[in-house]
Amino acid sequence: MSTRDALEMAYDMGLDLVLIAPNVRPPVAKILDYGKFKYEEKKRMKQAKKKSHGEVKEISMRPNISDNDLKVKLKKMREFFEDGAKVKVRIFFRGREMVHTDRGFELADRIVKELEGEAALEVKPKLEGRNLTFMMRPVRKQGGKKNAEDENKKSGG
Repeated sequence: MSTRDALEMAYDMGLDLVLIAPNVRPPVAKILDYGKFKYEEKKRMKQAKKKSHGEVKEISMRPNISDNDLKVKLKKMREFFEDGAKVKVRIFFRGREMVHTDRGFELADRIVKELEGEAALEVKPKLEGRNLTFMMRPVRKQGGKKNAEDENKKSGG
């Protein structure tokens, strides 16, 4: 079909003539709504991006968290790791707690040790203003503890 005929056909339908594969001989074109096409393409790209590097979930707590509350947070983190999501842990300090940032680092170390076989430290704990943040990611099922230990050696922890 000639380009002129295809353009006329598209115009009659109230749609656009879109080149799908311009470098092929003969070029491949479709008659479709270009706005809808771009929207769906953008949507597909977002989905692919989301799947490629997973979700990031966030868990927040204070440095003086009780043992039972910490167990609940750890259980929730394990669920996130099973789903393949990364977890950003945020320990936030209020008021005079800023004097005792060492307690926050101790809590971070405790969390990393508790989740040693299931998750690896991706971003080391660092103090940003009133928040101590670090990132953990799930280890692959095949390697288990071996991968977590290797990751800890690489990250210096």
